[in-house]
Amino acid sequence: MGIAEKLEDDMEDLSEINLTPFIDVILVLLIIFMVAAQTSAVSQDVNLPSSKADTLIKPKPITVTVKANGSFVVGNHIVAPSGLREALLAVHAMHDDRILLLGDQTLTYQSLMDAFDALRAAGYSQVGLVGRGAQQTK
Repeated sequence: MGIAEKLEDDMEDLSEINLTPFIDVILVLLIIFMVAAQTSAVSQDVNLPSSKADTLIKPKPITVTVKANGSFVVGNHIVAPSGLREALLAVHAMHDDRILLLGDQTLTYQSLMDAFDALRAAGYSQVGLVGRGAQQTK
């Protein structure tokens, strides 16, 4: 291999551009612009006008508890299964349309399905089940 051929091989290696430092710089600039844009949008000084409207207070959801004996408790009032619809309609004005269903762990699946059926018959479709957290199981 002659000197001319070796120089030619070295020139081919030098003709390729290394993109790694360029990509690193672009990523650092991207992060800087993302942080700068977020802080500039959050820290805007605005002098808000006053309003005469009442403050919106989000109503609490209605809690329905199914006890181990199958009886219902709406809020703090014990209700017969046949009177569940009327009890829910009575407390509806003070609460929103969400229902939180609390059930005793000894209940059968059928008891919970009966509770869901009663809630559906009363016109409630947004029902959430409440369970105990991991730290409360002791």
